[in-house]
Amino acid sequence: MLKFSYCNATDLNQALVQCRFAGSFGPLSSRRRSPRAAVSCSRSNLTPIQAVLSCQQQVGSDPVESELGSLADRLRLGGLTEDGLSYKEKFIIRCYEVGINKTATIETIANLLQEVGGNHAQSVGFSRDGFATSPTMRKLHLIWVTARMHIEVYKYPAWSDVIEIETWCQNEGRIGTRRDWILKDVATGEVIGRATSKWVMMNEDTRRLQKVSDDVKEEYLVFCPREPRLAFPEENNKSLKKISKLEDPVQYSRLGLMVNEPILI
Repeated sequence: MLKFSYCNATDLNQALVQCRFAGSFGPLSSRRRSPRAAVSCSRSNLTPIQAVLSCQQQVGSDPVESELGSLADRLRLGGLTEDGLSYKEKFIIRCYEVGINKTATIETIANLLQEVGGNHAQSVGFSRDGFATSPTMRKLHLIWVTARMHIEVYKYPAWSDVIEIETWCQNEGRIGTRRDWILKDVATGEVIGRATSKWVMMNEDTRRLQKVSDDVKEEYLVFCPREPRLAFPEENNKSLKKISKLEDPVQYSRLGLMVNEPILI
């Protein structure tokens, strides 16, 4: 589950939710260290599909984990696109994922975005037991931390609706990367939502932000679009706006809240 440290939401013709996260870990992150020795997969000259096969051959896998992974892959309604530069997955909206009006909640949408991001990372060969971290990241104890996420929902899917979510990631800045999503109604092909997020790299031991090294970039940029691709390509779109600061005194406040341990993915 995604843990919101601050959310600012409006519900007009579209539902706009813009959230800041504190301590949430990204789609290629981990707080658990892999017991395997890290293996460097040099893939800069390979196609995305070749890179997946190359990394899997070099890293290897536990037979039990491999069997479980293949079973999950067979049951999962998703996979890499033909060019290998994005990932699509279909989801059925369950009864326990909807609110009183029988449509999916924003929490459900956020959880599905995180799920498809993690599945994307696994599908390109990043480790399962290390929560989809790359070999170099595990070796250097590096994790991704969510810095910002922006979600827009134009039409909430209802109970038993089938939606398809496409996601992709790309480089952004010296210490960050970004992941975008597009949500579609499978029955109509209509775009019902979009989202974007920014992740920064942190050292797991020191908890300090760290520049994304060339070795890490080499491992994941091969799976990124060659040209910038944005879920919100429009100029002056709402995803570019900063979250307003809370005024003091705030209208509503509550003290003594305990922050739960963040979910790793």
